Amino acid sequence: MGKATKIKQLSFTLPNRIGLLSELSSFLTAAKINVEAICAYGMGDDGVFMIVTDNNAKAKRVISQMGAEVAAEEVIAVEMANKAGQLRHVAKQISDAGVDIQYIYGSPVKGKMTVIVKTADDKKALKALNR
Repeated sequence: MGKATKIKQLSFTLPNRIGLLSELSSFLTAAKINVEAICAYGMGDDGVFMIVTDNNAKAKRVISQMGAEVAAEEVIAVEMANKAGQLRHVAKQISDAGVDIQYIYGSPVKGKMTVIVKTADDKKALKALNR
């Protein structure tokens, strides 16, 4: 397995509508902000987002201008090979440490992937992952 590090993620909701992701990405692109990880879904009238960018402070300002209240929170980024068994290994290390995983998201690419993990005890999970 690769390394696990603490990073900041931005979480926010906006009124859900057709074109919302396109609008958000246009604002971020215009500000020259790169999205490094994203989880987004519609829930009723809300578009719910969790994103990691290359400039979260700037992204927070841009997203706030769209009318969202943006929260920054610590999460864990786990770099790993994109091959069978790697996710099981991460999940087992966290569960063996007695820590509950609240959510996880990621996008594999050829050769490697990074997953974003939020747990009930990120400090304890990070320690377990970096043993």
